[in-house]
Amino acid sequence: MSIRIALDNPPEFYTNLDFISGRVILALNRPETIGNVIVKLEGESRTALTIPNAGDRDDFYRPRPPGGSIGNIVTENHKILYRVFQVYPDDGVALPFQPGQHEFKFNFKMPLNNICHDPKAMSALLGIGGLGGSGFRTMDGTKQLMLQHVKATLPPSLTGFPQEAEIRYYIKVTIQRPGFFKENWRYQVGFKFLPIEPPRPAKTTQEAFARRPFAFQPRPPAHQKTRKSLFGGKASTANLADESSQLPPSVEVSARVPFPSILTCNEPLPLRLIARKLAPTTTADQQVYVTALEIALVGYTQVRVQTLQHTERTAWIVLSAPSLRIALFNSPADPVDAEFEIPSSLWKDRRLPNTIAPTFRTCNLARRYEIEIMATLSWGLPPSGSSSSSNSKQLPPQAITLPLKLSKVDVYSGINPPQELVNAHSSTTTTSTGTITAGTGANARPPNPPPRPSQQQQSQQQQQQRPPQQQHDPLYPPQLGPQGNAYDDAPPSYDEAMADQLAGPAARPAYSGVTAENAPSTMPAEKS
Repeated sequence: MSIRIALDNPPEFYTNLDFISGRVILALNRPETIGNVIVKLEGESRTALTIPNAGDRDDFYRPRPPGGSIGNIVTENHKILYRVFQVYPDDGVALPFQPGQHEFKFNFKMPLNNICHDPKAMSALLGIGGLGGSGFRTMDGTKQLMLQHVKATLPPSLTGFPQEAEIRYYIKVTIQRPGFFKENWRYQVGFKFLPIEPPRPAKTTQEAFARRPFAFQPRPPAHQKTRKSLFGGKASTANLADESSQLPPSVEVSARVPFPSILTCNEPLPLRLIARKLAPTTTADQQVYVTALEIALVGYTQVRVQTLQHTERTAWIVLSAPSLRIALFNSPADPVDAEFEIPSSLWKDRRLPNTIAPTFRTCNLARRYEIEIMATLSWGLPPSGSSSSSNSKQLPPQAITLPLKLSKVDVYSGINPPQELVNAHSSTTTTSTGTITAGTGANARPPNPPPRPSQQQQSQQQQQQRPPQQQHDPLYPPQLGPQGNAYDDAPPSYDEAMADQLAGPAARPAYSGVTAENAPSTMPAEKS
């Protein structure tokens, strides 16, 4: 016996609104009776943290999960995606299969948002499903009701934090064999997932910036070039000019990105580095140079387990140039407030690594980004090896490394959502904004609330308006019918209704993730 899952034309990664179709191939070497063939599309966001030791004051006052002791590992697992497809049988009757190869087709569609936030969908999963008497096990959704959830777009596949956090997506098949002493057959295959990006705001001319001014220290008088008169009197006007030419330069370096600050996976940084003169200079001896430059994208992964929180810092070096000789400003005689832009050719051809996940937030994990820049400025250049002996009396240059940080930077996946979804989102946003802003003014007053009915009147109205309850399979919670007939359960959201009519985007960037999607999990086992 062997089981494998063959996906139809699998891409490098899947995204929202994609159709995932394939076949379950079962090879038998003897006759077998099969009851159910169940295919599940699942996604999990798992975190694990160790309860800290109360050795110091900070850890002592840190909140701890209830019932946990120091040193224990607490885990949290969110079923962000859970869909079930019963490929066999249609009538709930188990049939014998002869030796040979058998195939069962399945088809799923990736949704937009996670499912664990919906209490109705979770409470409908009671651990058993199926039609008639041929029941099969499903996820017990009542366990998800005890966790804290947020409604958000499905997060990307994430690994690289052993024993701490991971997000995985996979397709699992269960072949049920009737009988008390027969074990069910199971097999699963993982896949990578990268979500579509949210609708981008309109482009503006505004920029987000981080700036830092700096003034070099004055050079000692022993190293300044002074000239005395022949009679030992006061210095001439040339001496005063020489002294003024030795004033320390003062500059301001700023890093600027378009606002809102949005980066794109596998794309260069839209960054500008600008130097501004703060003090007048006249001679070439007052020239300031950029001798080193480092640009890094720093990601902060926020891990949460119940009341415990931890943040992991990861840095990706975009540019590391330790040996530069770039003169700031075109001429030392440039006026004060003159600006000079450091050539962007240093980093404009350097794309972000394809292992960077976009910014996301889910129930127990979140990822945000910052840009950190280290610019080294030097007043004068260090002598080269050939001229070091001849210029031994030359004053060594002053150097300073200025750190610049751009926080609140979002990284988008680069997968554009369908235009119909963007138009729908903009129309709903405009409508909601108009509703909120309507009636605002200097003399505008909110309308009086309607009179509240009594409790007896409320109970009578609820009994009159309550439709008769229908019995449904807990595996398939009723939603909005194809003809627009409303069922007793809550209908899907507007985004989900629009998503059912759209297909996944065709163009998508390169994305590799961190590890193989079928590698064994490194997370600790959950406690039952």
